Amino acid sequence: MISRRCAAFALALGSAALLASGAAFAAENHIAEAIKHTQVAIDHGKQGHAAILAEHAEVALGHAEAGEKEKANPHTEAAIKDLKDAIDHGKQGHAEIATKSAESALDHLNQANK
Repeated sequence: MISRRCAAFALALGSAALLASGAAFAAENHIAEAIKHTQVAIDHGKQGHAAILAEHAEVALGHAEAGEKEKANPHTEAAIKDLKDAIDHGKQGHAEIATKSAESALDHLNQANK
């Protein structure tokens, strides 16, 4: 029969493994959400909707920053910079420049999601 100490250790070890896998899944989920919103931002930018691009880029930025906090990655860091540029240009009404920044962010997010 298993002693209480062994059972407690096994339970603690299993819980730690579960929490670790959950954190990795959450990081991937944030990056996936950032990708979705960045793509929507790009679609609006191509239609000349700079303000709507900025709104979706802001949502994508929040997810990218959350993903970066959970699992640091140089591609996520670069995507965050590009998303901030997209937001700034989108708010200024520069749809074409904002779209290019969002496309660069999307490339980096896709690399981070591999």
